Amino acid sequence: MGSRTTWWTRPAIEVNRRARRAKTDRLDLGGLLSLLARDVQGDRRVWRVVRVPTVAEEDARHLPRTWETLAADRTRLINRLKGLLLTQGVQVPIDRDFLAHVQAARLWDGTPVPAGLQERLAQEWAQLRQVELHLRERKARAERQPPDPTTPTGRAIERLQKVRGIGPTGAWVLATEIFGWRQIQNRRQLGGLVGLVPAPYQSGERMHDQGITRAGNTHVRRVMVQLAWVWRQYPPDSALARWYQRRFGGGGKRLRRISMVALARKLLIALWRYVETGTVPVGAQLKPLEG
Repeated sequence: MGSRTTWWTRPAIEVNRRARRAKTDRLDLGGLLSLLARDVQGDRRVWRVVRVPTVAEEDARHLPRTWETLAADRTRLINRLKGLLLTQGVQVPIDRDFLAHVQAARLWDGTPVPAGLQERLAQEWAQLRQVELHLRERKARAERQPPDPTTPTGRAIERLQKVRGIGPTGAWVLATEIFGWRQIQNRRQLGGLVGLVPAPYQSGERMHDQGITRAGNTHVRRVMVQLAWVWRQYPPDSALARWYQRRFGGGGKRLRRISMVALARKLLIALWRYVETGTVPVGAQLKPLEG
């Protein structure tokens, strides 16, 4: 087996998607030669160069993605417990004494929770405890075995975790998904990579905005929207927080929710510059050094 290729070029052959077409090796070769001629003439939109991560870079993604999966499972199980109880008009706190709360709960007529429902709640509760145990174990393992600071991914994680408001999960996701191995050229490329760029629509006199593309990395987009909500209030004196309050602070809930995407994109660009050049976002605070 040879070494893994890091760079490769994907030929995008232009075809008509609205009708059946003939497809042979001869026709494909002709199409590729036509694209090659356009590239020689200077059309840079012909080829798309794909950066393939190494085995180590790809393997580093699994830890934060496991966190994300476990967190989603935990939310799903909690919602299921609440939903099952609400079918009987019962609400109890979901804490370490959950089963005791269920046994002590009473329905509208004073009768206890039915035995079949209690059995199902106990089963869901056991799954929830197991998921929470796995989540704590994996986060503790990441703290015991920090990333190698000599690698680009390790340096990005170490630098991101120095910023107040960014925890281990956000730092790991941003570093392993984009900052640790991708080579980003400009802001629009970064926004397109994450799916935080607008998708305009114009046909004749019709023109409207279709919202963001959502065609990028879903893991990073989810983390950036969560960080944007935090960044809006912490740190409150940052340049991005002041920009958000000045531009959208007086709007309604729907406008603030939509504008959070714009804040997430600006924050992503600021963090990219911080990782690449060490320039701290204006107004951001760094965590004090330990020891």
